[in-house]
Amino acid sequence: MAIISIVFHSGLGHTKVLAEKIQEGARSVNGNEVSLLEIKGEDVSNGQWKNETITGKLDASDAIIFGCPTYMGSASAVFKAFLESAFYPWLDQRWKEKVAAGFTNSASQSGDKLNTLVDLQVFASQMGMVWIPLGDLPTNNYSEGSIRTVNRLGSFMGVMAQSNADQSFDATPSDGDRLTALRFGAHVAKATQRWIGQAVYQTERHNEEQWKLLEKERIGEATIHSK
Repeated sequence: MAIISIVFHSGLGHTKVLAEKIQEGARSVNGNEVSLLEIKGEDVSNGQWKNETITGKLDASDAIIFGCPTYMGSASAVFKAFLESAFYPWLDQRWKEKVAAGFTNSASQSGDKLNTLVDLQVFASQMGMVWIPLGDLPTNNYSEGSIRTVNRLGSFMGVMAQSNADQSFDATPSDGDRLTALRFGAHVAKATQRWIGQAVYQTERHNEEQWKLLEKERIGEATIHSK
């Protein structure tokens, strides 16, 4: 059984929505144990994060999916404190060759979210981990694009989502961002099973025209209207 941990920080609940959708997607693949591990500010003291229970669960994982909001163009301070606490797992190479992946959310369409994903990927590389990118083509880069479709922000390194600053996590991120996270969870779960030798699966591949057509069919419209 593949053990997958989704470790995340969420300031106002929007990033937690993504974490829960990723968990749902990973659980849709048979043969996985999937856990949510929330990084909280209460575990940070004098700038240092410590929670031995969470660290122990990460040590025992086959895959770790990292997630946090993007604040001021980079990962949230609470999550940075968690990342820096991984010095001892790094020193012992305890996370070497585990599967890694990442996700983030911000209020702005861009918000320099790519910088956060780069931070997470560089961290994973420092830890000797194997990074899994998003794997879905963009769908909102043409005139019939929509916020309801998969990978509507056109990310490739990991999941990017956008949540309006004046709306709670009940209303945002968008349905498209939530579906992107759901698919990403399943994608990482399958890749993890392949990596640890648990299962073999057929890689899902679409060309751009096939992908656009599938998205149109999924939302039940002959034409996708931007709104």
